Amino acid sequence: MRLPLSALTLLFFSSFYVSAQVESDDTPKPQLADTYINDAILPPSLIWHGKSEALLKAADDPWATPFEQQGLITSPSYTDTFKWLDKLIASSDKLHKVSLGKSPQGRDIWMIIASSDGADTPEALKANDKPTVMVQAGIHSGEIDGKDAGMMLLRDMVQGPKAALLEQANLLFVPIFSVDAHERSTQYNRVNQRGPVNMGWRTTANNLNLNRDYAKADALEMQHMLRAINRWQPDLYIDVHVTDGIDYQYDVTFGYNLSQGMSPASFRWLDKQYRPFVEQALSDEGHIPGPLVFALDNSDITKGMSLWNASPRYSNGYGDARHLPTILIENHSLKPFKQRVLGTYVMLEATLKLVGEQATALRAAIQQDRYSYLKRIPLTWKTVKQPKGWDFKGIDYQLEQSPISGETVVRWSGEPKLYENLPVMGNTQADIRVSRPAAYYILPQWQTVISRLATHGIRMTRLEQPKSMLLTQYHFSEVNFADKDYEGRQRVSADVTSRPLDITLPAGTVRIDTRQPLGDLAILLLEPQSPDSLLQWGFFNPIFTRTEYIEDYAVEPMAAEMLKQDPKLKTQFDKALEDKDFAADPKARLRWFYERSPYFDREYRVYPVLRDE
Repeated sequence: MRLPLSALTLLFFSSFYVSAQVESDDTPKPQLADTYINDAILPPSLIWHGKSEALLKAADDPWATPFEQQGLITSPSYTDTFKWLDKLIASSDKLHKVSLGKSPQGRDIWMIIASSDGADTPEALKANDKPTVMVQAGIHSGEIDGKDAGMMLLRDMVQGPKAALLEQANLLFVPIFSVDAHERSTQYNRVNQRGPVNMGWRTTANNLNLNRDYAKADALEMQHMLRAINRWQPDLYIDVHVTDGIDYQYDVTFGYNLSQGMSPASFRWLDKQYRPFVEQALSDEGHIPGPLVFALDNSDITKGMSLWNASPRYSNGYGDARHLPTILIENHSLKPFKQRVLGTYVMLEATLKLVGEQATALRAAIQQDRYSYLKRIPLTWKTVKQPKGWDFKGIDYQLEQSPISGETVVRWSGEPKLYENLPVMGNTQADIRVSRPAAYYILPQWQTVISRLATHGIRMTRLEQPKSMLLTQYHFSEVNFADKDYEGRQRVSADVTSRPLDITLPAGTVRIDTRQPLGDLAILLLEPQSPDSLLQWGFFNPIFTRTEYIEDYAVEPMAAEMLKQDPKLKTQFDKALEDKDFAADPKARLRWFYERSPYFDREYRVYPVLRDE
């Protein structure tokens, strides 16, 4: 008999709770992984038990989180999350709650401040002179492990044995970043992920992916988050995700900027101090930590792995650009929800311990990166083979011919397998570089751009009166618009040339000095060849639109007069005619003269951001 899916779901959960009720403390725990209704279509789940299970409270404990109360397979709704957190906050003077702002659908994006002295403002937090760790969960709200782990950790710091963590460090905790998407929750989201039972949606109510939005900051949620980073000035930023992709043994993977990026001193601290400490803590508690996992070919692991040098549209790439050490956690989607939550808890606890112990070293690395002021800034990167391979803790698999798609598909066996010395490819060789200008000048009519830069926290001043200067200006040719919309914008790229320009800047023009803590971020947002420049994101698309024209009947006599008066122009035209395509295109020939006439729009394809070399 075939039951409707809703009936199957009810039957499954009924049997789960019955078995949970009859099991006593003396009954051996069955060697079964947590199960979910999508298990039938997922690879086999590895059975896991670890020391970190001791962190769990019994379901009937007065301070059990909703996750613990409901069998370790669910995550609470927005309302239930903050109902529980409000109760915890009311029980302790070490916790406070502030709203970072409201979402497009009107929900508060709440942040919990945890400090030993009960600080509730940026000024009070700064006054206690302890390092601050900022953790956000639910940027992709279906990937919600960080919320439930953070709730447990907060409880244990104010109601349990972990109070010492706050003696040396502060915690800023955003349980749900993408709050509207969190409430678009069903059991049918993220089919490739083992729990929780109901999961939120990947993108915001406006269908924007917040982890593609750091540079352009179009989403209201992202604008609130960037302002919070600027106000609260954390020393370390953690962004908690759950993976997509292949099967493997690691349950907690994490990464950060590379040594080739904009924050090499932070990289050294993260790689030499943070990673060994956190990986040891995870291993001691029964987890299998690893670096971020991206296979070059999901159907052939032997081809190797990809090392990712993230751009500023992503949290870790943005942290690199603004010199804020940023950890991207990617828990493995095929591991059960309980295992992932506990691994996140262990990682967050270890982070607070280490940051508290090494505050001076961490802050010294940040300061070194902020004030290095590199003379040459890399904008793009080439992918090259890395000098060292990777021993990868994978899962064995077979390839089968699918009768459904007709393609070869992977069938993971659930059996651990070590793939030794896999090749690693990474975008780590600098390609396009630019010299560091002393400053940029942005013409005052580009208010959206100026406002967006201010949201990032980039310092700027305005000219009180007109000013004549010799500056450098970019001109564009071979303009290419993307074939389709991406993240709500039509991206654009173009060939770039630069020319000196004597110009009188109008009053209101904005000046951005690049010798400031966020100077490198300003460069990556304003240099047009940077993949996450505001130009490539479409903020300047109107400069590529022609709005004045000249009729053919007027070009003909004008062109004849131009040739008559300028022999050099005739030589240039004759040279242009050697191009057969150009010679055969009457419109192109007329446009050639129009573009060299005094009637042509001198602002067409010209960048309204100028460099002071």
